[in-house]
Amino acid sequence: MKSPLRPGDPHSLGGYELLARLGEGGMGAVFLGRRDDGPLVAIKIIKPEYAHEEEFRGRFRSEVKRARQVPPFCTAAVLDADPEHRTPYLVVEYVDGPSLDEVVAREGPLADSRLHGVAVGVATALTAIHGAGVIHRDLKPRNVLFALGSPKVIDFGIARALEVTSQHTHPDQMVGTVAYMAPERFDGVHRDITPAADVFAWGAVIAYAGTGRTPFRADSPAATAARILTQPPDLTGLTGTLADLVALALAKDPEERPTAHELLDLLLAQNTDPRVISRPPTLDPRLREAAEAAQLSGRYASGGGRRPGVPVAPVPQRRRRLRTVIAVTAVTTLLMGAAGLYSRDQATPSISTAAPIEQAVLPVPGAVRGPWVVDALDRPGQWKATTDAYGGRCSFKDGLVMTAPSVTLVCPGTKETFAGDQSISADVTVASVDSCAEVEFRSAGDSSYWLDLCPRDIRIRHDGAVRITTLGSVTSDLFEPGRRRTVVLSLRGDVASVTVDGTAVLDATLTDPSLLAGKVAFGVGHADPAKIDEVTAKAVVTNAEIRPIEDVPPSPAASVPSFADLRRGNSTSIVKVRAYYPKSRSIVVEPVLFLTGDEYCRTFEVTASPDAPCEQAWVTEDSRMVVTLPTSAKPKLASTFDDPERCAGTPVTVGTCPISAAKLAERIGEGGLAEVKTVDGAMIAMAEVYTP
Repeated sequence: MKSPLRPGDPHSLGGYELLARLGEGGMGAVFLGRRDDGPLVAIKIIKPEYAHEEEFRGRFRSEVKRARQVPPFCTAAVLDADPEHRTPYLVVEYVDGPSLDEVVAREGPLADSRLHGVAVGVATALTAIHGAGVIHRDLKPRNVLFALGSPKVIDFGIARALEVTSQHTHPDQMVGTVAYMAPERFDGVHRDITPAADVFAWGAVIAYAGTGRTPFRADSPAATAARILTQPPDLTGLTGTLADLVALALAKDPEERPTAHELLDLLLAQNTDPRVISRPPTLDPRLREAAEAAQLSGRYASGGGRRPGVPVAPVPQRRRRLRTVIAVTAVTTLLMGAAGLYSRDQATPSISTAAPIEQAVLPVPGAVRGPWVVDALDRPGQWKATTDAYGGRCSFKDGLVMTAPSVTLVCPGTKETFAGDQSISADVTVASVDSCAEVEFRSAGDSSYWLDLCPRDIRIRHDGAVRITTLGSVTSDLFEPGRRRTVVLSLRGDVASVTVDGTAVLDATLTDPSLLAGKVAFGVGHADPAKIDEVTAKAVVTNAEIRPIEDVPPSPAASVPSFADLRRGNSTSIVKVRAYYPKSRSIVVEPVLFLTGDEYCRTFEVTASPDAPCEQAWVTEDSRMVVTLPTSAKPKLASTFDDPERCAGTPVTVGTCPISAAKLAERIGEGGLAEVKTVDGAMIAMAEVYTP
């Protein structure tokens, strides 16, 4: 709300005339201003007590630089800033409209298309913000403004400059509004904040917009924080798909929340999926255009990325993909069974008659896609050797060997979260008549689905927080002990289909509308629960592959190069190294296309603009296909040592100076670029790529 300038307020700053006050916050006052005959702008002037602190200025300078890289998709664009001014200031686009909290206070909770539009708009903004490597940190209804009816998010990222300035932030204080803070933000020991905190805030903001109250409302900030940490959210008044997405976003564990990209994909799927029975909310064409642009904006990584050798703060693995598009296709069809299927205790067994699905051999560059995981499971890679508290053990000998002397054992593996139509395949051997090999899928929070492969039967079940429900089963001796079988579990909409050695054996309807996405794991359990403490269950899994299903796989344009297929044959290509284990002779990589910005824009027909990467020194198109490869006993390894004149070759600037395996693994870290050479699917040479 505008108010006149107060006595003592400046009338000009950095060439801008200050016309009125717009508000005041923890970092300073916000003014309405204009330069010459230009448009109206909002100018945030930093408080003097922060301006004199060099640590704050340095952080403010860094965060402003990042914020200016955020594309203007449902965000108020950062137009100008002067961190070096005696009074540092920031100039952003002026949004002439009310805030979300003002709208709800005046008109009551939003509903239907209007609520859906706010959900899409804020998810669009977070997708753009996170895609630029920025975290908002203070998302709340007051920071969501309406311009011509469409939401725009303001004040992103800059709060970090204040939060990390210890002189102004005491141990029991932090930047933000308690009602919208994620549980991890109350951890006084681990203060690292990830984009997942913004996703939690999105859930709280949308719950407020749709109900008129915050989901953890209490009588005091301390009581609110306690509820956030210990209680489920109160989402009374929210219904349908949006309620399910808000519940996912408000998960206590940040690893269980969807990314902003996934939220946006799921929200947009309601408006595009022809298989959804209920009528989806209408979405403003301008908002849809911004949302679709944001989906593409995070697809590429550019020269602003990490240089080799520079340490990177640890971030949960599923959050490292902010620069790539996450495909979530047709997931909303899961909700078709929500009205009547979820309460059923037993589903009628069904034998699948679906024909095998023809799939692309590799991801197609430029296409929207989900994660794709390949691991032979013959050595540590995306799966690790572990021992649980009950003596269960995951080890490697001719495959992933799983032994459980008592309770069911789950062997943790890929951290990717999978959504939409997908295929999970592996070669499975059950070791004894008392054992069942198990595939856990769509695992999120306290709930998941399981495929049990036992000597006497095959089952699909839902394991919820309260009860276990068998969704389908069939009597079968296919998994007699010692017999190796190839299993494919296909998830299409709300139907799970199982084939064994190419023969369809079972269909089941997935009935939990809250399980739209989740992780995948392998495990072993007991065929007879009564013998859980009498015998050891054992099974072996090899050749795992988890991939998206596409009815019509996209075809790349003739001018678009292909990703390298590292699994077989010989190749030399650029990859993103996810992990390198010299002692285990394994490496986890993701094939990428490594292009100059100009090449990228020509290849993918991207029009040059301030938001396009055409002027970047380098750009990667990520395949999202993560592959575990064996390595030779003594691969040839080289580094640039950040000295390309001495230690780099051409045409791509790759390392030429020898380096030990341990040092190269440390330099590349998780996500560094390298050129790898493979022979018969094994890595025999690797050279670090210099990315200035």
